[in-house]
Amino acid sequence: MADVIPIEREARCACGSLSLRVRGEPLLVGICHCQQCQRRTGSAFGSGAFFNRAQVVDQNGSSSAYTRTGDSGRSVRFHFCPTCGSTVYWDRDHRPDLVAVALGAFADPSFPPPSRAAWTDYVHAWVKMPEQMVSHLKNP
Repeated sequence: MADVIPIEREARCACGSLSLRVRGEPLLVGICHCQQCQRRTGSAFGSGAFFNRAQVVDQNGSSSAYTRTGDSGRSVRFHFCPTCGSTVYWDRDHRPDLVAVALGAFADPSFPPPSRAAWTDYVHAWVKMPEQMVSHLKNP
């Protein structure tokens, strides 16, 4: 029986200067409708794939970081390209074992879809959530 080689994916910024490579499937793919994610992405919501830090194979390029306190009272540190400004990944002090990667940074239409939504109190009226998606009015 042949060994199964885990899939590797690369996320990168718009100009290609900052990248992060992960191995294996994400633990969770989610979307967040909080107002801070809307402002950070310039979109109606943010989307991210969460991986164990051990799944991060490689990080190339320099990043700048922006740390903010979430509505939960906990710190979130966003790593973005200093050249083009694209957020590629983020981490949280209270979960140092996890790394979240911006879903769009993979630019992969075959990427697994989100299964959870947070802060749906702030969802735009025109956004239609899949019926099977687990939704939380606040942060789960």
